[in-house]
Amino acid sequence: MPDARAPRLLCVEVYEQKPLSYLTETAAGLLATLAAARGARFAPATTRTREQYARIRLPGPVPEFAVCANGGHLLVNGESDRDWQRTVAARLAAECAPLDEVRAHLLRTADPSWLLKERTAEDLFAYLVVDRAKLPETWVKDLAGWAERRGWTVSLQGRKVYAVPKPLTKSAAVREAARRAGAGRILAAGDSLLDADLLLAADRGWRPGHGELAAAGWSAPHVTALTERGVAAGEEIVRAFLAGLTEDTAGLLEDTVGLTADTADTAGAGAQP
Repeated sequence: MPDARAPRLLCVEVYEQKPLSYLTETAAGLLATLAAARGARFAPATTRTREQYARIRLPGPVPEFAVCANGGHLLVNGESDRDWQRTVAARLAAECAPLDEVRAHLLRTADPSWLLKERTAEDLFAYLVVDRAKLPETWVKDLAGWAERRGWTVSLQGRKVYAVPKPLTKSAAVREAARRAGAGRILAAGDSLLDADLLLAADRGWRPGHGELAAAGWSAPHVTALTERGVAAGEEIVRAFLAGLTEDTAGLLEDTVGLTADTADTAGAGAQP
């Protein structure tokens, strides 16, 4: 848009003493209203590690629940729940190849000409930072096939190639948070392939006009594909969730999830607001 029409932005993340991530000021105000709304639970859900998530300063109160490391950690009042950690560890041990095997394969097959960095996250999954222009598409496809046979999935997001165990999902952690909160409905939004399981598990979802899912033309009957991109999409998503509060629903900003608790004393009703 023309510079004169550009929205005012609020920085919500600083990394290495430099501003990194932003919301529009309007979205920040709406998000604070959503997070404090009666009958709603706002729970961020992200592939970020706990350390990376801690850099984010969203408006509103600190969420009671948050999901980090793509579902590997369920934070309850800022602390990782040990029962959930044990549940995740048992699933990974039973259903997929170990991290060390996958990491070794990544390093063995990656070409130094395009590999910039190699990292593991919370000892749960691995990712590479690559020179996207030099990365062969065939390498990613071959890696995906190799990983599939070992119970892992591969996702290319910008300059990062993720290798994530299939049992490690945001949806599983969000369902556990919803159970504890007594939530009646879940609304979700996300832009990457690692968000697809969460969107499918939600009662309703939103997909912004940027990211892997938009590029792939991904859709589902209950997921709204927005045309807005970037911070404009974030603002539109928060507006949609606030509008849904009249239907006992709440929502999330991109890469977050909203839980809503039924307030009526009926079967399936849970936590009070």
